[in-house]
Amino acid sequence: MVIPLMKQAADEPGTDEQVPLHCGAVWADGAARAVEARRALQAFLAHVPCTGRTPVPAALAIDAELVVSELVTNAIRHAPGPCGMILRLSADGLAITVWDTSAEQPVVMKRDGQRFGGHGMHVVHTVSSEVAVASLGLGKQITAYLRTAPAPAPAAVDALAVIDDPAA
Repeated sequence: MVIPLMKQAADEPGTDEQVPLHCGAVWADGAARAVEARRALQAFLAHVPCTGRTPVPAALAIDAELVVSELVTNAIRHAPGPCGMILRLSADGLAITVWDTSAEQPVVMKRDGQRFGGHGMHVVHTVSSEVAVASLGLGKQITAYLRTAPAPAPAAVDALAVIDDPAA
């Protein structure tokens, strides 16, 4: 059974885009389903334009669905008890936090085309700009950050600096 926490932090039309939107869901022991988590994410993202904000780009929404699927599936498979998800959309991007009752830290395994399974955290790290794991009193939370606009590549910035260097 999902217990939706769909109260938005600021969901009035025309709201300042600097104020983050929040949404969350909590699942009782044994009730979590990745499909429900994806539906909660889809509903949250569909609500964004209703607040007067710019819609989330389709590519980011696809990556977010993948991250939600992987993190919630890992919580279902590896942690007993309840789990939950918190979504936070700000001007910088989307933060997806999944918490569970297992204190075991996730393992990022190298890609192996011969192995069935075990690729989830590698995928999460690949599509996210940052992934943070925090221990809780009972369990942990994993937060994946997906940027709405890509950060400039360091190599491109260095190349520009060299071109503009008067000594060059």
